[in-house]
Amino acid sequence: MLIKLMNIQRLYRSDEIETTALQNINLHIEEKEFVAIMGPSGCGKSTLLNILGTIDRPTTGSYHFGQHELTEMNEATLAKFRREHLGYIFQSFNLIDELTIKENIELALTYRNIPKNERRKRVDHAMDRVGIGHRAHHYPSQLSGGQQQRAAIARAIVGKPRLILADEPTGNLDTENGAQVMDILQSLNDEGATIIMVTHSLSHADLARRRIDMLDGQIVVSVANAI
Repeated sequence: MLIKLMNIQRLYRSDEIETTALQNINLHIEEKEFVAIMGPSGCGKSTLLNILGTIDRPTTGSYHFGQHELTEMNEATLAKFRREHLGYIFQSFNLIDELTIKENIELALTYRNIPKNERRKRVDHAMDRVGIGHRAHHYPSQLSGGQQQRAAIARAIVGKPRLILADEPTGNLDTENGAQVMDILQSLNDEGATIIMVTHSLSHADLARRRIDMLDGQIVVSVANAI
């Protein structure tokens, strides 16, 4: 088992109000799974993804990743863990406009003490893997939305993470480019990557191996897809 969440709760407090974003979340994710998380806006799916990605911390509960208990880590240790084990794909791409595509992708390896020659090999392989090697020296503004998302996927996989977290990876794309991104994610999963994806698209969720439906901060359905 790669991930085990136990009794996760996430509360947000202000001076006058307390909001429960997640309650009683118990979730197991196996190595090499491809899991899609669905639900209406405000149901807690993005909060859950942020906790899985250690961008946010639960108010109560435990998060085991392999042999690591992440809720007990301090921020410095958690930052190192993120660099070494997690890859992120965002709806808005989050590429840096002033850097070339190649530089954007290599940035993910900058703080990992990887020799320069090895970094270049990994970046070239990641770009070729998603079909944007010919755009290496272009800037994000010179690429289409689909090409930018493929660059973002290359950035997510260049560090060889154990877990890829995708937040609405097709949300800003047309049908054709969305299908291409899903093809890449399925192929990465077939090669052994563990992927957790938040999506509003039922057709894309059905391409994952398991679908989790959320409502009011809770998991209400977890079902294996027939693929």
